Amino acid sequence: MNADNLKKIIIKMATKIYQVDAFSEQIFGGNPAAVVPLNSWLPDERLQAIALENNLSETAFYVQNEEGFDLRWFTPTTEVALCGHATLSAAHVLFEEENYCSNVINFYSRYSGLLKVYRTANGITLNFPADEIKKIPLTKELMEGFQYPPYEAYMGKTDIILVFDSEQMIQTMKVAIPAIERIDARGVIITAPGYQVDFVSRFFAPKVGVPEDPVTGSAHTSLTVLWSLKMNKTKFVARQLSKRGGELNCEILENRVLITGKAVTYLRGEINY
Repeated sequence: MNADNLKKIIIKMATKIYQVDAFSEQIFGGNPAAVVPLNSWLPDERLQAIALENNLSETAFYVQNEEGFDLRWFTPTTEVALCGHATLSAAHVLFEEENYCSNVINFYSRYSGLLKVYRTANGITLNFPADEIKKIPLTKELMEGFQYPPYEAYMGKTDIILVFDSEQMIQTMKVAIPAIERIDARGVIITAPGYQVDFVSRFFAPKVGVPEDPVTGSAHTSLTVLWSLKMNKTKFVARQLSKRGGELNCEILENRVLITGKAVTYLRGEINY
């Protein structure tokens, strides 16, 4: 095989990749996600290998269809049913990097259905299904991974929510990741009322390869439902208290949650495979 033919093969097997900091206006803030636009779907094993190689909490892949874009999300270890910050990142890539002209994107998820995304004056708004939550008993298993005791527990479709008394507890909480990994849920959200925002949270999902997620859009489909019941209101400013941190504007509309945030491109590159 001569050099020209080899070069053609390499180009044919290359695809774009972006890394975006979601729920942040500045580089090194919010939650980083990789976004990989595809012309057609690769085998699942290849998608998972790319996500593992990226070693971020999520990698989003999308393929254009007749009505919008099919969208999938992978952690380094598994595919997930819904991811907020990677959806925000994918929308940011389309709006800012890929010359998408409309202010509305129709994403389609095989697990979560239609996910509309809007470009607005305040950022990018995700229209996600509201979670269904129910109160559950506080067991020893739920509490042993956390420094302070929660006073309530709720179960959503995939995650458990533990409610604490104060923002300071959430901010300073020491956690035992092995104990959290033994809990029968995708992840555990800890939350409390905020001092300068409506509520604060942190999110731990070691079972799917994410010990602590910097900013978790999907968790706010549960948190917005919870705090709307507790505060008897529909609009919230929320903050996730990870080291990187992030702020989200949330609104509940019947069975949907609107989550608004900003994003910034960290890198543009190319994958050769």
